[in-house]
Amino acid sequence: MTTVPTPAPTPAHQPVTDLSAADARRIALRAQGFLGAPDRRAGVRGVLRHLGQVQLDTISVLARSHELIPYARLGAVGRPAVEEAYWSDGHAFEYWSHAACILPVEEWPLFAFRRRAYRDRPHWHHDLSDGSYAKVLDQLRAEGPRTATELGGAKNKGEWWDWSDTKIAVERALMYGEVVVTERRGWKRVYDLAERAIPGALLHDEPADAECLRRLVRQAGEALGVGTRADIADYHRLKAEQFDAVVADSGLVPVAVEGWGKPAWADPAALAAEPRGRHRTTLLSPFDSLIWERARTERIFGFTHRLEAYVPKPKRVHGYFAMPVLAGGHLVGRVDPAREGRTLVARQVSLEGPKAVPPVARALREAAEWVGCDAVRVERLDPPELMPLLVKALEA
Repeated sequence: MTTVPTPAPTPAHQPVTDLSAADARRIALRAQGFLGAPDRRAGVRGVLRHLGQVQLDTISVLARSHELIPYARLGAVGRPAVEEAYWSDGHAFEYWSHAACILPVEEWPLFAFRRRAYRDRPHWHHDLSDGSYAKVLDQLRAEGPRTATELGGAKNKGEWWDWSDTKIAVERALMYGEVVVTERRGWKRVYDLAERAIPGALLHDEPADAECLRRLVRQAGEALGVGTRADIADYHRLKAEQFDAVVADSGLVPVAVEGWGKPAWADPAALAAEPRGRHRTTLLSPFDSLIWERARTERIFGFTHRLEAYVPKPKRVHGYFAMPVLAGGHLVGRVDPAREGRTLVARQVSLEGPKAVPPVARALREAAEWVGCDAVRVERLDPPELMPLLVKALEA
């Protein structure tokens, strides 16, 4: 890493630090918790605080994505312990960030800008009958945390989007910040009043929009380590112009990354020391913040990945829920997993080459053990000639 006095793509014209592509990759891996010794004492909560968010998704194959995120960084954390770490003691809440995400409760003030924006914009296409909104708030106040079903029903008798007045009202209250999702119960959101669920000092902290954006840009830059404008803005789904308005005051510093061809910014702490340590070997959820953005994944790892869950089956290349395999700081293959009793079934494994066989076998064995399986079966392999090597590695 070298510093040269070339103009930076920021109004302040700060000196720009040149990074090699390998430097940037290692910085990103360390920032995301995949390089160096994991902080096991901080555990799942430490992962959440460090990343700033963990994305939720309905798909569950090995486990749900929000369980896979700490597993990938910490190893075989007990799955009940993961849920307990997220939701107990008011440690976290769910809100709209990159998508529907679990967020550390300390970040409540940072989304004041989004709550205000939701209040000020026209409502989405659901109409709401008179009195429904106040009724839901009164019910939560009287009865305590409830799911939409417990509040009176989430749907009418139509399609899945045919929400009941109760569901529309409670979701609107969630967007406005009067209601908070405090946990998921059987994958249903559990709602409570914000005044009861959020500590008072945080509840009443309402930073101006610019301050919210500045702090979110800084947090995203720290979590990513290094990123382009699009990378950092996308972390919390900010608009490009929102990023532009605050980046000069965010504390991030301009960098030029070999081969990126775009201005980038980095966490200054990430530049202060060379990223060193042991690399994690693990399966990654497609919703992991290390790889959730396709352009960034291609730029950093030279690896093209697409979630094919919503692609028609005949058109899938790598499988329904293909999980990239991280090893040695590189993405070396993909596994499309399933479970049959106590067997982890790799419906399809795609390898980047023969050197990927040992780490992929290791990742499969560790994942199987984590979810309570005692056997692994591989159904298809690309390239197929590596199947004997993989079977032997799995049996070792």
